[in-house]
Amino acid sequence: MKTIATQVLLFLRNKPDRRNFTLLLKFLLVLIILVSVFTLIFHLLMLREGRSFSVITGFYWTLTVMSTLGFGDITFDSDTGRFFSMVVLLSGMLFLLILFPFTFINFFYSPWMKAQEQSKVPWELPENTKGHVILTRCGPVTEALIKKLKRFNYSYVVLVPTLAEGLEFSQMGIRVMLGPLEDPDTYKKARVSQAALVATTESDVVNTNVAFTVRGIEKKVPIIATCNSEASQDILKLAGANHVLQLGEVMGVYLSRRASVGGAKAHPIGRFGDLLIAEALVNGSALVGKMLKETRLRQDIGVNVVGVWERGNYFAAQPETPISENTVLVLAGSVDQIKIYNETYGVKHTNKYPILIIGGGRVGRATGSALAARNIDYRIVEKESQRIKNYEKTILGDAAELEVLKEAGIDETPCVMITTHDDDINVYLTIYARQLRPDVQIITRCTLERNLNTMHRAGADFVMSYASIGANMMLNLLQRSDILMVAEGLDLIKLKVPKELVGKSIKETEIRKETGCTIIGIKKDNQMMINPEPQTEIPDHSEIILIGTVSSENKFFEIYGSKSD
Repeated sequence: MKTIATQVLLFLRNKPDRRNFTLLLKFLLVLIILVSVFTLIFHLLMLREGRSFSVITGFYWTLTVMSTLGFGDITFDSDTGRFFSMVVLLSGMLFLLILFPFTFINFFYSPWMKAQEQSKVPWELPENTKGHVILTRCGPVTEALIKKLKRFNYSYVVLVPTLAEGLEFSQMGIRVMLGPLEDPDTYKKARVSQAALVATTESDVVNTNVAFTVRGIEKKVPIIATCNSEASQDILKLAGANHVLQLGEVMGVYLSRRASVGGAKAHPIGRFGDLLIAEALVNGSALVGKMLKETRLRQDIGVNVVGVWERGNYFAAQPETPISENTVLVLAGSVDQIKIYNETYGVKHTNKYPILIIGGGRVGRATGSALAARNIDYRIVEKESQRIKNYEKTILGDAAELEVLKEAGIDETPCVMITTHDDDINVYLTIYARQLRPDVQIITRCTLERNLNTMHRAGADFVMSYASIGANMMLNLLQRSDILMVAEGLDLIKLKVPKELVGKSIKETEIRKETGCTIIGIKKDNQMMINPEPQTEIPDHSEIILIGTVSSENKFFEIYGSKSD
């Protein structure tokens, strides 16, 4: 009933539709009068012939003749009656077979179907809508964000400028609302004053317009805007954005963290207060050839091995997990514990060849800058001269040409980083680099989440998704959950302890066995307990820090709910 009411309101709100509907009613009124007149004349002519029929029979005869059915059970004997029958017949052909279908379809059926479509793409959200996230575009970043919002049971709406676009997204199960981004009424109808967040991921110019428009009608709602140009950052903040995300630069930092330069050493990739997450290459160290239980890293050093990477695949750490030269350990511990690990098992790298970066766009240049901050040399291959900012570090040419790659050092480099924005090109270059150097580390950027598995099959050791990084940052800025993406598909989450776990020891909860997630920290009263023992009881009013894959997280939320009380 609510849907029908919505469709009726949409139908009647449109002025041309109201006018057409009025014309249809007038046509039906004329038709009813015509049928009534014909019925009256029928009775008069029949009385002249000495026959009498009921009123119902008169309507019956008129409708059967006008509709051309003509059963023939009631006929006139006089020529006047027969002439009248022809008039009724021709009138019926004109009104019922021609004018009525045309009028009904154009003045009612088509507008009604249009109203049904528009009901799927509303112009306004219900008045009681609150705590929702308003998105201005359905692109790779917002698609990834929507998945995470659904996982945490946050409502959202995507603003769309056209009905066709809205219907397309609606059929995909995405909640949309129709309205121009530059119109303040759009945000009023989207209940921006009751929203938890406005996230705009359009161009810098459009994002500035959105931030300025929203801030003009609502002073408190947080606004997050993505930014492509560094020069736009200050403008966006002046327009009213609370947070400006330069995802290209962030992606560059994420990619640079995973670059191998030889040797064995743990380097930090994320931090939650005093809890440090690090990835440790083991090539050349004393750990190679052992099982995890034989290393005694937790007992001797205090660090916790929460998982391992093997050629781009993440596995939860088990006591019997073997360590090979290609293994990358994911460690959790304090700064001092990670430092002791490096002093004990660190092996200085001997490879002095630069890392090869393919793609000199924003992400490629940001990756180079992040590597330079770590005192790691690099070379960028870029085929468009206008993108080159540092000619000393850049090779001009097409990375698909072997001569260009050899000039850039493909034969000696310890790591190839592929950073173009085109996933198809990245797959192609990943396959090419893997064929040229089966032993080299390949790190690939991915724009769309659906292409992650393809990148791994192509030979990438690590794949970082532009969309996932942006979605995680926006979700964190909601200030309702803390998520740190350790690597693509592997997250750290800080959340309030569910009631079902309060008072139980970590061993009793069997979280790792049931979900695949690992508790690597417990925080209470601003005190962080890093790598708690299995016998540690989980106190009330505390927060737990979990590490796990996306599927493990989903399993945890299925069992314990998306939000804690």
